[in-house]
Amino acid sequence: MPAISPERMQDRYDAILDAAKQAFAEKGFEGASIADIARIAKISDGLVYRYFKSKRELLYGVLQKFYARILIDLEHEVFKHDKFPARLEALIKRHIGVFVADTDLCRLFIAEVRTSSDYEGSAIQDLNRRYTSVLIRIVREAVGNGEVKPDTNAKLLRDVLFGAIEHLAWRHVNGRGQLRAAQTARELTAMLTSGICID
Repeated sequence: MPAISPERMQDRYDAILDAAKQAFAEKGFEGASIADIARIAKISDGLVYRYFKSKRELLYGVLQKFYARILIDLEHEVFKHDKFPARLEALIKRHIGVFVADTDLCRLFIAEVRTSSDYEGSAIQDLNRRYTSVLIRIVREAVGNGEVKPDTNAKLLRDVLFGAIEHLAWRHVNGRGQLRAAQTARELTAMLTSGICID
């Protein structure tokens, strides 16, 4: 049997992750099976296990790929602006846009991943912290250049902002509401900057 090239192995790996993403989105983590994933990827069940040890490892692979993409997108959108209010608005708009563009994956993360017993200390929690730390970074830079009050608690602001967005998005991810990224970003930015920015 001829050896499989690294490129072909990577293609299979990516195809399995894409199939897992689809299966998890359609059936949830518990409802989706390795057989479902293999069927979508058009491969055998056994071949899935050659690349991933378990369904949980597959889920984490899907989320790691997701975070790698959205972190790059977020940083690109935020750091093309110079001033704090514009950076904050870009961050909020982009984050809400993630819920719109990847609704099923966001629902999966909120409902099934973050509440699981193995989330604390996991690679996914670390990726989530890296993603939300973009806000801490822009707040601290804004404090340093005199745009934001020096006593602003960046971590508290992070928790308030991402918690508020998740609350707003919950109805949307469950198919019971609509998110307006640009409008919500403008309104939240106005509320937050009025409290922490230096005139």
